[in-house]
Amino acid sequence: MGLNTDAFSSAVKTIFEKHVQPGHISYSTQLSSSNKYLSITAAFTAQSKEQLDALYQELNDHELVLMTL
Repeated sequence: MGLNTDAFSSAVKTIFEKHVQPGHISYSTQLSSSNKYLSITAAFTAQSKEQLDALYQELNDHELVLMTL
């Protein structure tokens, strides 16, 4: 089974938009050299530690997300 980048990107953006106002997020993506993994970087200004904790928890709980940094 190959990587479905659209499904992954959509899932990650949906999670982010639950926790951060949609117009205040900047995304960039990077496909691995083997085309097996997609990295998504989201830049935004956090409003609280609780906001970050909830965001990381939901990302980590998603079946398509392998790692968060």
